[in-house]
Amino acid sequence: MESSNPIPQRKGARLVMRRLPAEACLPIMSAVAPPFGFSPYAKSSPNPEGLLMSYQHITYEVADGIATCTLSRPEQLNAYTPRMGLELRDAMYAAAADDTVRAIVLTGAGRGFCAGADMQLLGAFSGAGRMTAIEDLPKVVHPEPQGPVRPDFRTEYSYLLSIPKPIIAAINGPAAGVGFVFALFCDIRLAAASARMGAIFSRRGLVAEYGTSWILPRLVGLANANDILFSGRLLSAAEAERMGLVSRVIDDANFMAEVYEYARGLVARASPRSIRVMKRQIYEDQTNTLATSVEVAVREMHESLGSEDFREGVAHFLEKREPRFPGR
Repeated sequence: MESSNPIPQRKGARLVMRRLPAEACLPIMSAVAPPFGFSPYAKSSPNPEGLLMSYQHITYEVADGIATCTLSRPEQLNAYTPRMGLELRDAMYAAAADDTVRAIVLTGAGRGFCAGADMQLLGAFSGAGRMTAIEDLPKVVHPEPQGPVRPDFRTEYSYLLSIPKPIIAAINGPAAGVGFVFALFCDIRLAAASARMGAIFSRRGLVAEYGTSWILPRLVGLANANDILFSGRLLSAAEAERMGLVSRVIDDANFMAEVYEYARGLVARASPRSIRVMKRQIYEDQTNTLATSVEVAVREMHESLGSEDFREGVAHFLEKREPRFPGR
């Protein structure tokens, strides 16, 4: 499988494909989705035969320390399906477990990032008046990252906050509905100049899904969050940048090249251990007191002083060379 996005092709690049017994890889025959709160990871364990998922709605590639997860239904502007959600989660867990991966890029194939839920899916929900579970989706995954991560950062789609590596949303086109949610739970959002994004839930008679009402006000403030959620309108990339929703807007022609330049900077110059600890601090401190934040920071600072990354951080500065952080 190949992504349509221009990623660097260098020696050592590899494409990871996963396999599952044929009976677990049946096509989705009915447009229904998991119930709210459904998590195939919570009660499952790795497949004892070591057979992993064969991706159909995303691609996953690793090159130069960067894992690229590409939502890949370009003919439908990468509209969300339950299988896509499962595959993305598995790919993120794979990237978390891979010591060669130090940054993750999430983007979409073709002209879109993710235009929201597949309309056939929404039509089925409307007809049934509810969300019903899918029985024919694969349930094998890489095990989720272990460590001191709160349970509320392991749900749909807040689990992205538990991935101990920086996740960059490369918003290359429309990001709406659940596609907007994906982007919100990434750590950094970079947008192509032509990109549009928004929470269109109010225009479908829906609500602020999957923690949007928790994270969006933290990113853009209450007034802007209310505007985005209540109106359901799509923001231009420039307006999203003014609100602080995206960090930078990049010309379409140079978009993916600059995304990877930014990601390579993280890989080459930042301590993986530092990012891992800081990511946990940042998100846990959203519900911590200042006193708790300071207490944790002091403890983590003392632990960092004994780390290999700290020793390398001092050594490369004194020796005036590029760092070689081991991540420990």
